[in-house]
Amino acid sequence: MGFSDFAINLGEGHKQVVPITVFVAVLCLCLVIGHLLEENRWVNESITAIIIGCVAGAIILFISKGKSSHILRFDEELFFIYLLPPIIFNAGFQVKKKQFFHNFFPIMLFGVVGVFISCAIITAGSSWIFPEFGFSGLTAKDYLAIGTIFSSTDTVCTLQVLHQEETPLLYSLVFGEGVVNDATSVVLFNAIQKHDISRLRGWAAFHVLVDFLYLFFTSTVLGIAAGLLTAYVLKGLYFGRHCTVREIALMVLMAYLSYMLAELFHLSGILTVFFAGIFMSHYAWHNVSEGSKVTTKHVFATMSFIAESFIFLYVGMDALDIEKWKLSKLSVRTLLLICSTTMFLVLLGRVAFVFPLSVLANFTSRSSAPSSSITFQHQVIIWWAGLMRGAVSIALAFKQFTHSGVTWDPANATMVLTTVIVVLFSTIVFGFLTKPLVGYLLPPHSNISDLDREPSISKDMNLPLLSFEESASTNVSRAKDSLSMLIERPVYTIHHYWRRFDDAYMRPIFGGPRR
Repeated sequence: MGFSDFAINLGEGHKQVVPITVFVAVLCLCLVIGHLLEENRWVNESITAIIIGCVAGAIILFISKGKSSHILRFDEELFFIYLLPPIIFNAGFQVKKKQFFHNFFPIMLFGVVGVFISCAIITAGSSWIFPEFGFSGLTAKDYLAIGTIFSSTDTVCTLQVLHQEETPLLYSLVFGEGVVNDATSVVLFNAIQKHDISRLRGWAAFHVLVDFLYLFFTSTVLGIAAGLLTAYVLKGLYFGRHCTVREIALMVLMAYLSYMLAELFHLSGILTVFFAGIFMSHYAWHNVSEGSKVTTKHVFATMSFIAESFIFLYVGMDALDIEKWKLSKLSVRTLLLICSTTMFLVLLGRVAFVFPLSVLANFTSRSSAPSSSITFQHQVIIWWAGLMRGAVSIALAFKQFTHSGVTWDPANATMVLTTVIVVLFSTIVFGFLTKPLVGYLLPPHSNISDLDREPSISKDMNLPLLSFEESASTNVSRAKDSLSMLIERPVYTIHHYWRRFDDAYMRPIFGGPRR
């Protein structure tokens, strides 16, 4: 990681130690202030880190006499190599698998189809509106990259407000969409980089879709294989017999190895490490000692928390980067117009898919339980949760428009500034309003936790579809209900058979308690 020109007159040997020391001290300050504000109705960890970053950036800018606002130079490659893996792996390791896979169809609708819809709207809107403001210098590939950059959501603020036990359906949808959305955005971004967009016609566009699907599924398979291999080794060798540290080390290193292998073979490391986390928690976690079970959850959560705090802290500092403001060469009014347009396109992109896809998910839902439907209040919260932009957007913007965090192109500097401002604005403004909004739409008495119960098949399944002793309207209603149950039954049968297969074959080989 390169360092900025922030001058500290302490000699050559301390040029690297001092900036890291200061940054770690600021991170510690974030932890303390975040703890003091834990019960605050408006503030969360992300907002705290950004505000402290802005304050620290202002202080550094004053000390350096206007040369720079941060002490560390952001390197997007190091973000993807060191900071992103623990965040995504912890998400997969901590997820409630039953809820995630129970709502797998709507999650994939929001996280995959939604990214394509949002990307198309943001790309088309920006390529049409930006030149009207006198902003030029971007290529077709840049506009497509902008679409993927601003389609990546950050749902941390909303997840800190929701309670997994009280609103399992909503939490599962917001959490699942956030992870799948980030993975899809990165995969789509990488797929776009491989092709000549200027020649993207007909079958070439189809090849981009095929390449996306290939990356998506091969990355998933690699993550599953890594999780199963880790579980098999832990079960067969029983590391905890001699040293519990080796158990934790093996899980961490295997997860990181799966991520690096995916990057080495130009796959999606995000998807790989996410599914590695899911399968490690489902199988490998049951093969370690009791002490390691407690330790792994806390270690993975701690690593993820530090990485997230680092990103938001840097975003706050980067918002005051004088170099990029000067290099942009646009007036403040034009820059604000570009940022406002981008934010409007983000809002429009979310509306374009959240509400229609929610209707589609409800229509295709095969569960008769009322608590399994996505209500309008849920749809508003899902829409709101995806308005905030975060770490992945920043990383993709730096990857597209800078080289090791540095750019000398005015258009590229403008887009990096736009990304930072949008992340800053969306996280602080929308993050401040998240708790009151969720409290208003979902009062405590309306929280439902019935999803943990499996929907049961009514005894009326054995009754005939029609009866001559009842009215026509009753017969039609009965026919609809019975048909719905007939369609519904194979779904639960497949789930039942999977549980039997898991108990009979997978768990004896890879570990875990059998039901």
